[in-house]
Amino acid sequence: MGKPEFSAGLNIAMKIPKAHYEATVAFYRDTLGFEVAEEEVAYAPTVSRTHAVRFGPTTLWLDCVDNYSRPDLWLQLHTDDLDAATSTLADVGIRPCDEVEPLADLDTRTHWIRNPAGVVHLLAESPKAGADGSGAAA
Repeated sequence: MGKPEFSAGLNIAMKIPKAHYEATVAFYRDTLGFEVAEEEVAYAPTVSRTHAVRFGPTTLWLDCVDNYSRPDLWLQLHTDDLDAATSTLADVGIRPCDEVEPLADLDTRTHWIRNPAGVVHLLAESPKAGADGSGAAA
């Protein structure tokens, strides 16, 4: 197993408590004037609603999470070899935490991980991980 390549993904997910969700969507759409579209979210059972915000080259996902009391920010990473990446990360104490948000019916293999500070990242396998960072959505 070789050393995996990692690259930044094009998705950021902001997990937002239900009480602040509508105002947050309105802030990006109405106040800042960004392109905002509600999207289907059946693949993520912990998220009750989601809106995609065109945030430059990145998509900022505004996820309504009914049982959160404060917001949380999640990032996306890509790797060319998920198995090698998982092994490399385990060597430094970073293990998959897929229970944070079970995902179904994705077109790519993924794991959720947390960095040492506790920030959640979606680690997605993408053959072009080292080339341009493109790949699966968070």
